[in-house]
Order: sequence, then C-alpha cells, then structure tokens
Amino acid sequence: MPRFSALALILTLSAAAPALAQEFKAGDITVDKAWTRATPKGADAGAGYLTIHNTGAAPDKLTGGSAAFATVEIHVMKTENGVMQMRELKEGLDLPAHSLVRLSPGGYHIMFTHLKKPLEKGSKVTATLTFEHAGSVAVEFPVEAVGAGAPAPMKGGDMKGMKM
Repeated sequence: MPRFSALALILTLSAAAPALAQEFKAGDITVDKAWTRATPKGADAGAGYLTIHNTGAAPDKLTGGSAAFATVEIHVMKTENGVMQMRELKEGLDLPAHSLVRLSPGGYHIMFTHLKKPLEKGSKVTATLTFEHAGSVAVEFPVEAVGAGAPAPMKGGDMKGMKM
C-alpha cells in the first residue's frame, strides 16, 4: 500500500504542477519563475526577477515594459572598482538565440520605480514586458517577503530524487 500512496501523491502533485508553474509566452520568448519582493511602507522602488528563454533561431531583446502600479525599467547591478553600482539598460537586455537569461538579485533585474503603493507579501502584480521581435507579454509577479532571496518552495518540498 505505501508504494501506491506515494505514486498517488506524485500523480496528484504532477497534475497540479502546471497550475503552479506559470509561464508567459510571446513568439519565441517564454518567461517563467517571475517574482518580486515586498516593499516597506513609503518605498519608491522594488525589483522583479524572472527567467527568459529565447527558443528562437534569432536573437531578441527585452526593451522595456509598463505596469499600472509603477514605471518599469531594465537594470543591472555589478561591481566596478570594488563598488556595487546599479544602472538602467536604456538600450535593453540582449537575448541571444537559443538562450536562457536569468534576472536575479545582484544582477539583471526589472526595476519598478514610482510605486503607487507598497508591494505586499502574498499579493501579485502584473507588468507587461516588451521584446524587440516577440512583442509584448503580460507577466504576473507573486510578491515574496521583504529580503527574500527567491520564491518560497512549494509545500511538500521538491519531488526530484524521490524514491519509491
């Protein structure tokens, strides 16, 4: 019976997985693993993180975006001469053909400026990202805790490596 119960659990979780793992598509571009952090009251800016897959044979470029809750910009953080600096990528972010580009804390990210209200843990915000060739796609960003390093794992843990 335990073998049957484990198999039933795996089948149930795998059936639910597509609903939990959100992907957003525009042409050859797929965006997934989007998230943002909650912001303290009075904060003027927040950041969004995600993964972009360019499955096409041609390069593309993330050129900008828009949102009802904030202004959307593409930024990068990097260390130069021992000093961490952040700057806007006014020309956009290149996405080579057949590539995966991660926007994550301490590197490339979406900057949400001029926030109209704080980003609250447990809520979701939507921003439309614009790509040079693929067009625009609306992306939903679940809001994690202030200072979060990545989205919280699914309840029940990771099913990889599970033995029956």
